[in-house]
Amino acid sequence: MSIFDFAAGSDVASEAAALCSRKACRAEASWQLLWNNPKIHAPERRKTWLACAEHRDWLEEYLQTRGLWKETLPLPADAAPVEQDI
Repeated sequence: MSIFDFAAGSDVASEAAALCSRKACRAEASWQLLWNNPKIHAPERRKTWLACAEHRDWLEEYLQTRGLWKETLPLPADAAPVEQDI
């Protein structure tokens, strides 16, 4: 968090929430999309994008079209924010 976040009205509570990975979406995430790029990652490695209900299908289709999508799982309500690999 920076001084610019404070000027924009952000607070620490919203920074701690797991937010959707879709560009410009600030909604709380309820899904985790697991993926990897087989050209550069080991087969067992999983990177994570988070998705709100509105953007889940869009993000999943984006990954599937490129052959990167592996699995979509619900994000547990009590989960700590997941570090996203964007």
